[in-house]
Amino acid sequence: MIRAAEAADSGAIYRLVCQLERCALPEDAFQAILRAQLADPRHVFLIFEEEGSAAGLLHLRLEPQLHHAALVAEILEFVVDEPFRGRGLGAALLREAARQAKERGCTQLEVACNQTRTASHRFYESQGLTRSHYKFAKPL
Repeated sequence: MIRAAEAADSGAIYRLVCQLERCALPEDAFQAILRAQLADPRHVFLIFEEEGSAAGLLHLRLEPQLHHAALVAEILEFVVDEPFRGRGLGAALLREAARQAKERGCTQLEVACNQTRTASHRFYESQGLTRSHYKFAKPL
């Protein structure tokens, strides 16, 4: 079952994002940001609930972008819990995210993905996304 995330999901969301990033993020800062984003209509959090737990998370940011002259949906975090991978949960979450983004008026769905996540690259391409950009970053 795919549903909108709620404040009560904050622990599961933290666990999944830490799994995605392969580190323990500072929980107080994480939870403060999450509370603000859950209250912001520009952010969409989808939870795939399986066997009574949050088995997957997809977080979208909806943003009007000048270079598109339109509303664009960007996937910020997307993770399926390791024990639930390979069951189609990720594909279902991505379809639902695309449906909701289109329903809200977005003209494009985008995702930036770390170069080391080659399995994720294959997944995105299998779902119809194309490699079209490079993302550059600099720690501050």
